[in-house]
Amino acid sequence: MRIMLDLNVLLDYFQKRQPDYQHSSIVLSEVLKRNVDGIVPAHGLTTIYYLVTKHNGKRKANEVADWLLANFEVASAEKAIFIRARGLTITDFEDAVVAGMAEASHCDFVITRNLADFENSPIPALSPEDFVLRYVSLEEPPPEALHP
Repeated sequence: MRIMLDLNVLLDYFQKRQPDYQHSSIVLSEVLKRNVDGIVPAHGLTTIYYLVTKHNGKRKANEVADWLLANFEVASAEKAIFIRARGLTITDFEDAVVAGMAEASHCDFVITRNLADFENSPIPALSPEDFVLRYVSLEEPPPEALHP
């Protein structure tokens, strides 16, 4: 299974935002265990780098970027993706780009907390909680410290 991780899921994890941190961390843990292929949008990587630099410094941002690059695929941001996104009936352009990247990356789902924003997505959207309930066997708790 291939999943596109929307930026809000990644930020829930890196910023330990409650109450969403637990389910987001389980989703990322499934990627790290190679139970699913995790894809991040190219602009998500740069946005996270910027935010981590701003709040935790450049050294930590470099660690996080290296960790993401080592463990996740990065969806291409080619012109065709943006053209496709403009043609989708998704009102938020950034979400349309994520949906277009998910489609081009042959994802099965977009994992996001903003389900309403992906209502017209060509790739179905699931919340982290729904993904965990449907596809994850919770025989062991997720590791607490997944990232650097």
